[in-house]
Amino acid sequence: MLDKLRREYAQLLTSGAQLLLVLVGIHQHSRNGWLACFSAIALVSVFAWLSSLYRLRAIRGNPISKIGSAAQGYVELLGQGRPFGDAPLLSALRRRPCLWYRYKIEKREFPQWNMKESGESSDSFILRDDTGECAVDPEHAEIFTMHCDRWHEEDCRYTEWKLIEHDQLFVAGHFRTIGGNTLEFDSHAELSALLAEWKKDMPALLARFDLDKDGVLDMNEWFLARQAAKREVEQAMREARAHPEINIVGRPPAGQFYLISNLPRNRLSRRYLIWAWAHLVIFFGSMGGLGWALRQGT
Repeated sequence: MLDKLRREYAQLLTSGAQLLLVLVGIHQHSRNGWLACFSAIALVSVFAWLSSLYRLRAIRGNPISKIGSAAQGYVELLGQGRPFGDAPLLSALRRRPCLWYRYKIEKREFPQWNMKESGESSDSFILRDDTGECAVDPEHAEIFTMHCDRWHEEDCRYTEWKLIEHDQLFVAGHFRTIGGNTLEFDSHAELSALLAEWKKDMPALLARFDLDKDGVLDMNEWFLARQAAKREVEQAMREARAHPEINIVGRPPAGQFYLISNLPRNRLSRRYLIWAWAHLVIFFGSMGGLGWALRQGT
């Protein structure tokens, strides 16, 4: 639940939570009601202000890296979005080719719209620049897109957001390279796992290594089994390292900001700056409201 709230941060900031609290205060129309509402508005505004500043610093704090020379760890990348594989991903509602989608279906139940269904894709896609490419895992990312369709059918409202092929994408996340010489391989652990797997089928193990056919593996026969397993592990390691390296961007393990957007970087930065100032203004307004509410009892 907390992860979902974090990923839908943009919708929460524009959801009118502070306005709703003001309406609650008006409905309560009492000194204690106003005190509670203005206090809640102040807390929400402080949290939103800090969150906006954190995201603003994350975007401004790192230079854009090239995929071909990006360091392992937290990076910011800029490139063109491409589908992963030959079969295109189709959006849930419009059934249009895309890289990623999110949708919601709301039903009109007067006087408000109630959520009927929602979801988003988790398929990876490719980010490419003039130096290379990497796979992007959209799960757990905060995603902003300029592609948004909204329409009405009977008493339902449909909304669909998409990232599409050839979008210029800005990605801030954890970059890592797997395969090739960078592949981490614990040969001792792999050997132990392979021998444990062989022991599950003792008849097959005895058929291969019980040379004197006495139904048990003596020390020499067990040594032969270990040597055979060691050769298989070494062969598997060589084959794995022979595969080309794959670059992947995903959720940072340390909990840093993970962002994917087809909006320009400076526009994203300006958006977070405006949100930070807006929530700071709302905070001071709520403090003024608290002072007014306290005076009502004097």
